[in-house]
Amino acid sequence: MRGIMDNLNGMIIKLTGGFYYVEAAGRVYACKARGVFRNQGDSPCVGDRVEITVQPDGAGTVEAILPRKNRLVRPAVANLDRLFIVASVCDPSPNMLVIDKMTAAAVSKDIEPVIVVSKTDLENGGSLKEIYDTAGIRTVCFSAEDNSGADEIKSLLTGCVAAFTGNSGVGKSTLLNSVFPHLSLQTSHTSQKLGRGRHTTRTVELFPTDGGYVADTPGFSSVDMQRYELIKKEDLPYCFPEFSDYLGGCQFTSCAHVKEKGCAIRQAVEDGKIHPSRFASYVAMYEEVKDVREWELK
Repeated sequence: MRGIMDNLNGMIIKLTGGFYYVEAAGRVYACKARGVFRNQGDSPCVGDRVEITVQPDGAGTVEAILPRKNRLVRPAVANLDRLFIVASVCDPSPNMLVIDKMTAAAVSKDIEPVIVVSKTDLENGGSLKEIYDTAGIRTVCFSAEDNSGADEIKSLLTGCVAAFTGNSGVGKSTLLNSVFPHLSLQTSHTSQKLGRGRHTTRTVELFPTDGGYVADTPGFSSVDMQRYELIKKEDLPYCFPEFSDYLGGCQFTSCAHVKEKGCAIRQAVEDGKIHPSRFASYVAMYEEVKDVREWELK
């Protein structure tokens, strides 16, 4: 006979109307969260692994948040394994600094960035792919015309929790609906008049997909990453994977890798081992945060 309450571990897949929808033991429970989370200033969010208690009538309560791997501020989603960054090869042209800010933010959160080069049916994406392949960042070319790249993207979602981001007009909704036609994700649709995306909602929800989960994060763009996921200047070099072989090789231990003499990173750029556009993004990001105080990064 079942006890008064069941204690279960599960994952929050949706938050709406004040209820946390937790997938646990093969079903979904609508749960309320204890007030202690609000008092501590750390509310549960989608993607959180949680402990819940379930009443005999099926009503649940979130009792505890299990340790997180990571958490994004906006959209509020936790425990992401991969972040797919969609960048169109044309219309609009890729903004390298924006892409690099998103890859760095992902790395800083222990999330694997994956670049998806879209609209390759309109223009060859080989040069963009080469930049990120050289940087050690997985890159996939996707064409909406013949769906090439869709199977590779789907394979990368197996067994993980993933989200997709990209600026308006890059073809994110086309990509998602090609890879997951059964989900009818609410990402956005492009306004022909304005030439940019228009978003329907900002509610985050996780959908099960081939042994993993994909986060439907409408309105999730590079603006959010740049505003809420600033990286300390001391940590920034470690968010560029291709820098790792050269860190510690500079003449001065205090080297910022911007314009100092004897900088191993700058030498690697000159030697063609680090792409100039990636280094330019690093310098621009360093200049943005070099004078930011610690409390401003909270």
